[in-house]
Amino acid sequence: MKFAHMADCHIGGWNDAKLRDANAKAFQKAVQTCIEKKVDFVLIAGDLFNTALPSIDSLKTAVKQLKKLKDNEIPVYTIPGSHDFSPSGKTIIDVLENAGLITNVMKGKQIDEKLNLEFTFDEKTKVKITGIYGRKGMLDKSQYGNLARKSIEDEDGFKIFMFHTALTEFKPKELESMDSQPISILPKNFDYYAGGHVHYIFTKKEEGYGTVVYPGPLFPNNFSEIENLENGGFYIVEKNQDELKLDYEPIIIYNVFSLKIDCDKKTPEQVKTTIQEKIEGREFINTIVTLRLFGTLDSGKCSDINLKSILEKIYEQGAHFVMKNTSALKTKEMDEIEVSSKSVEETEKILIEESIGKIKVENLDSENEKILIENLMNILSMEKEDGEKVADYQKRLKDQLNKVVDLG
Repeated sequence: MKFAHMADCHIGGWNDAKLRDANAKAFQKAVQTCIEKKVDFVLIAGDLFNTALPSIDSLKTAVKQLKKLKDNEIPVYTIPGSHDFSPSGKTIIDVLENAGLITNVMKGKQIDEKLNLEFTFDEKTKVKITGIYGRKGMLDKSQYGNLARKSIEDEDGFKIFMFHTALTEFKPKELESMDSQPISILPKNFDYYAGGHVHYIFTKKEEGYGTVVYPGPLFPNNFSEIENLENGGFYIVEKNQDELKLDYEPIIIYNVFSLKIDCDKKTPEQVKTTIQEKIEGREFINTIVTLRLFGTLDSGKCSDINLKSILEKIYEQGAHFVMKNTSALKTKEMDEIEVSSKSVEETEKILIEESIGKIKVENLDSENEKILIENLMNILSMEKEDGEKVADYQKRLKDQLNKVVDLG
């Protein structure tokens, strides 16, 4: 038996034109790898899309690739992730399931206020699969709290549990502020726990449970992830007798070259010279270049470094895309400012939480208000596409906003 485990595909996740198709290309490449490796089935542990209302292009990409898997008799089992849900709890995953392209394995009934999960049975391998979706604001927590565990824990055969949440015991230091739940929320006695949501690669055989796996994103989704992960990937898992063999399959869409420049006690001219020395004579064909500047300049202003000319030079050397981060760059003249190292998403989350309650949305509780705001922000960050008329762009925005408001 051989299966693929991927998560956090985030198709449509990048707004910048140069990376807009990156997640889609990564998904296409992952599907091709699954076909070539002849896997028996594919697991997608949440966040197939980056938003509950994906663009037509994102939807076309997903449908085309899922159809390829179906044509090769490779079923796809999934759970919706936190990005797959609208504020009202609807998800595009239901549409894909109704089209016969994907199977949502979170199925069950409420009996005596308990969630009784049912298994999805893979005909070819006889594997039994179930799981619980992921929701923003930890709205999935109640599902775990109400879970009837004994029946699924006592079930025999090879079992897979899919989940989309961070587990407290396994969080790396850089994600210590992320909302999480203890591993005890998961039902015991499964052979494989297919995780998603956290964008890092992790495997561990946990006593009393089984093999717990996070494959990380299929493609990095922000500056720090590109800088640290460079590329995404997924796992191919093979069962030989009682042993599981896990092979990580990297998905390389672009090369990555990262520059971290300590500007402490340097002049702007010295910083510029340091960067120029590091890029001199290099080719950056099909490469994303990240440039992070940090420290306190000895003199002058940050703008004196003239990053524009440096970025132009990197592009001249063939770079596909250049990303810069100067959030931790200071000057002596600056007032003492607490610089946040949080990601854009974390910062947005804090601002949203601070604003909740100031404006009340009728018929929505605070958690769904947060989700509604996040969906609106995603839509309002959509950029005008190349060759798109202003009127068409405005209509596209309006249509997307109307869908969110209607769903809300």
